[in-house]
Amino acid sequence: MNAQYKKGVLELCVLSLLKRRDCYGYEISDYLSRRIDIADGTVYPILRKLKSEGLVTTYMQEESGGPPRKYYSLTSLGREAYAAQRAEYLEFARAVNALLEEDEHD
Repeated sequence: MNAQYKKGVLELCVLSLLKRRDCYGYEISDYLSRRIDIADGTVYPILRKLKSEGLVTTYMQEESGGPPRKYYSLTSLGREAYAAQRAEYLEFARAVNALLEEDEHD
C-alpha cells in the first residue's frame, strides 16, 4: 500500500483505538500492524505528537509479573479532535469512492 495513504490516516487510527479504551504503546502498535503494514516504531512518534498537542495523557500502570506500562488515554480535546478528523476522513473517503465508482461506469 502507498506509504502516503497510511501516513495520512495513522493518527486517526490511533485516536480511534484510544476512543475505545486506554492502551499502552506496544498494544496500539501490535493491533495496527496486524491490520496495516507499518514499520516498527511508527506509532510512538504519533503518540508523542498527540501528547504534546494535549490530545492524550499518560499514566503508568503495573502489570502482574512485569514492569509498569505507560498507558495512553484520550483527553476531552482528543475526543473532539477524533470526532472532527473522523468526519473529515469519512467525507473525503466518500468523495474518493464516488469518483472511483464513476470509472467503473465508463
